[in-house]
Amino acid sequence: MRHKIEIHDAGLDIEIADATEKKAALLEAFQACQEGRCGCPTEEYSKLESLTIEADGDAIKLHLKSKSGEAFDESEISKCLQYTEDKLK
Repeated sequence: MRHKIEIHDAGLDIEIADATEKKAALLEAFQACQEGRCGCPTEEYSKLESLTIEADGDAIKLHLKSKSGEAFDESEISKCLQYTEDKLK
């Protein structure tokens, strides 16, 4: 699963390319996080104010807004994405 993370002041954006084979399962996992049932072994979830999910063709775009005064750790977010992908194998 190829992904690109772009950090900005209010949080970060993640674009996952070539998600065709696992798209439904990934969307389900990300929706669980959106609903407060995130299982990633990281503390980054405590920094999350909101999560928006967009599905576009074979790509998935996630928009994470951080709580005021918080900043996401890109390496921890990458670990969470890897955890999610590994869980789907």
